Amino acid sequence: MKFKLTRAEKHWILYDVGNSAFVLLVSTIIPIYFNALAESGGLSDTEYLAYWGYAASAATLAVAVLGPVFGTVADTRGFKRPIFLLTILVGAVGCISLGFARQWLVFLIIFIIAKIGYNGSLIFYDSMLSDVTEPERMDRVSSHGYAWGYIGSCAPFLVCLGLVLGSGSIGLSMTSAMTIAFAIVALWWVGMSLPLLRTYRQKHYVERRPHAVAESFRRLGRTFANVRKEKKIFLFLLAFFFYIDGVYTIIDMATAYGTALGFETTGLLLALLLTQIVAFPFAILFGRLAQKYDTARLITVCIIAYTGIAVFAMFLAHQWQFWLLAVLVGMFQGGVQALSRSYFTRIIPAAQSGEYFGLMDICGKGASFVGTTLVGVVSQATNNINLGVGVIAVLFVVGIFCFRRAVAAPDAEAA
Repeated sequence: MKFKLTRAEKHWILYDVGNSAFVLLVSTIIPIYFNALAESGGLSDTEYLAYWGYAASAATLAVAVLGPVFGTVADTRGFKRPIFLLTILVGAVGCISLGFARQWLVFLIIFIIAKIGYNGSLIFYDSMLSDVTEPERMDRVSSHGYAWGYIGSCAPFLVCLGLVLGSGSIGLSMTSAMTIAFAIVALWWVGMSLPLLRTYRQKHYVERRPHAVAESFRRLGRTFANVRKEKKIFLFLLAFFFYIDGVYTIIDMATAYGTALGFETTGLLLALLLTQIVAFPFAILFGRLAQKYDTARLITVCIIAYTGIAVFAMFLAHQWQFWLLAVLVGMFQGGVQALSRSYFTRIIPAAQSGEYFGLMDICGKGASFVGTTLVGVVSQATNNINLGVGVIAVLFVVGIFCFRRAVAAPDAEAA
C-alpha cells in the first residue's frame, strides 16, 4: 500500500525544507566566506578552523543550557507555537545580518546568534512530531522530513551558489552577492515555516498554571529525576550524546576542514551538494526499512558506518577523497538523525515531549560542543588538522556501546 502523507505531516515536513537551507549554507558557503574574512584579519589556516569550531561550540552550548527550559515552557498549552516562532525569527534575522558583517569577529558573534535561533527552533519542531502523526508512522514521517529537507534545501542553495560564483559577470561584488544570498536563505526559511505555524495544533500538553515559567523549572526538575529512574531513556540520551557528536561535528566542520586542507572551493561546494542529493533517497530508504527491520538495529548500522567515515576522514589528501566522503555521509546522515528522533519520540511521554526533547537537545548540542571543541583543540595542539578530525571516531565507538545497552534496558513506564 502506498504511503500517503497527511496535511499536518506535509506542513511539518515543510519546516525541514525551510531550515535545511540554513544548514546547507552553514555547511558550505559560510565557512568559505568566513575564511576570506579570517585571511583579511591575519588568521592562519589552523586558527581559522579552530575559531570556526569554537563559534559552533558556543552556539550549541547556549542552546544546550536554554533548550530544556524552553522545551518545558513550550509543553504548556498554547505556548509551543509562539516560542517556536520566536526562535525562527531570531535565526532568520541573524542570517540576514551576517551579510552586513565585514570583520571576522563580528561575523562570528552574529553567526552564534543565528545558530542559537536555528538550534532552538529544532527543539519545538522535533517535539511536534507526536502531535502531527501517529506512533506507527513516526519512522517514515521523520525520515521524509529529513529527506525532503535535504533535497528541498538545494533550490535556494543553487540560486545562492550561482549568485556568488557568478557575481562578477552580473556586476556584483562578492560581498554584495553574499548579502543577497543570506537574505534569500532567511526568506526561504521563514516562508516554508508559515504552513506549519498556521495549521499546527498542540494535541499533547500540560495545562497552564499560574507562574508558568517558575512552574516549568519545577517540571524540569521532576523530568530530570524521572530520567535518572528510567534506564532506557537515560542510556539512550547518553548514547545519543556520543554518537550524534560525530554527526553534528562532521556537518559543522566539513567545509572548514576541506578549506583548511587547501581543496578547491567550488569542488567542496559541489561535493556537499552531492551529499544532499544522495541523502534524499537514503533517508526515505531508511524510513521504509524501519517498517521491516528493528529501528534500533538500523541506528546501530548507521553509527558503525559513521565510525568508518570518521576514520577515513583522517587520511584525506586529495579532493576526490572528499567527494567520496560526501557520498558516504549522505548515505547515513538522514537515517541516523531521523530514526533517532522517531525512536526517542516513542519511548518518552507524549505530553512532555518538549521537556524531553529539550533534554535530548542538551545531549545533541552539548555533544556537538564537545566535538567541535575537540577538533579545534587537537588541531591546534598537534598542528595536525587530520588528527583533529579523526579523534571523533572514538566517540562513535562509545556511542555504539551505550546505545546497545539502552536497547537491552526495559521500557520506560508511562508518565
